[in-house]
Amino acid sequence: MENNSPLSPHLQIYRWHISSLVSISHRITGIINFVALILICIWTAMLLLGEANYSSIEYFLSSIFGKFIVLGLSWSFSFQILSEIRHLIMDMGYGFELKTTRISGLLVIFGSIFLTIIIFVIGKNLI
Repeated sequence: MENNSPLSPHLQIYRWHISSLVSISHRITGIINFVALILICIWTAMLLLGEANYSSIEYFLSSIFGKFIVLGLSWSFSFQILSEIRHLIMDMGYGFELKTTRISGLLVIFGSIFLTIIIFVIGKNLI
C-alpha cells in the first residue's frame, strides 16, 4: 500500500529565514547564558575562598582561550538582550509583517555584534 500523505518540509528543501536563525540562536544563547551564570556564581564563590583561587581564575581569563570565552559570552548576553527586546515588542502585537521580522532579526544579529565591540572597547579603556 502506497502512502500518499503529504511530506513535511525537510532540510533539503527548507529555505532558512532570518527569523529561524534568530529563534534557534535565541534558544542556544539562553542555554549558554544559563551555564555562564552558574560559572560566574562559582567564580564569585571562589573569590570568597581566598587569593589562590582568584589567581587561578585570573590566569585562565587572561589566556587566549579565556579571552575568547569572555568575548563569546559578551556576544551571547548581547544577543539574548536584543532578542528579548524583539520578543517583547512582538508580544505587544507589533512587528509580525515579513519585512519587519526580517529587519528586526537583522537588527538583533548586527546589533549584538556592535554591542560586543562596544563592550570590548569600553573594557579596554579605549574610550
